[in-house]
Amino acid sequence: MKKLLLASTITALTLTFTFNAPTAQAANIAQSLCDYVAADDKKRMRSFLKSHKLKIRSIFDGVQCNGQNLLEFAATSGSVETGSLMISKLPKKVVSANLALIQTGSQPLIDAANDRVSS
Repeated sequence: MKKLLLASTITALTLTFTFNAPTAQAANIAQSLCDYVAADDKKRMRSFLKSHKLKIRSIFDGVQCNGQNLLEFAATSGSVETGSLMISKLPKKVVSANLALIQTGSQPLIDAANDRVSS
């Protein structure tokens, strides 16, 4: 009986400690996304999001790159491909709220944001 109680306690403690790993990976995910946006690598960003079962809509508010949100960071980095991808996937309200921040970016990105808001 004591062995069964000891084994179940050890198993419970082991399972408790294994669930702490995803919070440590959040910084790695944010860093990877910032790297893909800075490099303007749309293909790798899409495959990364898909492999981690993430959507831009769900992570947009939580990820900051150099103190900027992903869309503003894409605009200041001149990342047209990844910025256009984010504009197409984000809700119109979010794009229109960030329209003033995008104005510092490249013209194709500004045009994509204006088209998304006006459609």
